[in-house]
Parts: sequence; C-alpha cells; structure tokens
Amino acid sequence: MKIYTKTGDDGNTGLLGGTRVPKDHLRVAAYGDVDELNALIGLVRTGATGPLDALLGQIQRDLLALGAQLADPTARLASRKTKAAISGAHTRRLERAIDRAEKSLPPLTSFILPGGSPLGAQLHLARTVCRRAERAMVTLDRDTPLDPRLVVYVNRLSDLLFVLAREANRKAGGGEETW
Repeated sequence: MKIYTKTGDDGNTGLLGGTRVPKDHLRVAAYGDVDELNALIGLVRTGATGPLDALLGQIQRDLLALGAQLADPTARLASRKTKAAISGAHTRRLERAIDRAEKSLPPLTSFILPGGSPLGAQLHLARTVCRRAERAMVTLDRDTPLDPRLVVYVNRLSDLLFVLAREANRKAGGGEETW
C-alpha cells in the first residue's frame, strides 16, 4: 500500500466514515493538535526511563484513541472498539499519576518559568501543546458537541505534564525559577 493516495491534493481530507472536509476544518485542527502532542510525547520519551516512559507510552495510546474519536463525526468508533474509547477511568489514571508525583514536590507558591532540565523543558513544551489541543477541542465542541470526557482528559493531561516537568527538574537537581 502506498503512503500517498493523492485524495488530499485538493485541500480536503477524509474523516472516519468517509465524510470529506477541508484540511483546516475545526475537527481536523483538533485531531491534528492531538497528533502533534502525541509526536512531542514520543520525543519526550527518548529521555524518559522506567515508570515515566511507561506512563508516557500509555498516554500516547490514549491520544491515538482520542484522535480517532475526534476524527469520527458519527461517534460510532468508540462504541465498537474499546481501545478507541476514552473513559473516566483514563482520566482517573492521570489523576493518580498527578497525586503520586506531587507527593515529592514542594508546594507551589508562585508561577514558575518553563525550563529546567532538558526533560523538564520538553514536558513543559508538551504541556503547552496539550493546552492548544484543548483549546481546539473546545472550539470544535461549540460547533459540534463532543463527548465531554475527551476535554476533561486533555485538561487533566496538561496538569499531569506540568507536574511531571516539575518532578523531572527536581530529579535532575535543578530548582525552579519563579516569576
């Protein structure tokens, strides 16, 4: 199977189910931002080991499911394929990871500047891309209502990426530069 199909040469792309839309459609922008976040987390994983690498790998699988749900205007895929459905259990897993990471961190008393160690800085960048994906999803939701669990998951994921950045910087021996 060839990677190029030439079906998008006119500026349109196919959604799950066969509907064709412009490549700058709100739905395509939302799942494109999720795809970018997934790729960035793949980059972050090149510097992650052990439990962090495993957690980020699971998040990448979740993001593939989330992107598939965004690409499906009929919302039928998630009901047919369990691995393509984001549920409250996915968000609770993120919340447990946040709680574990926060136990080792000093309380936050002011804003911190993104950066620190290379791993911490990459996690901060992933957090900002996650927030962009969230904004795109909120915009799409105003046009076409989404399963609310999708936005909740991405919102919680940005919180987790922030906490993981702080934890990575602490483990690297660096402090946090405050504003």
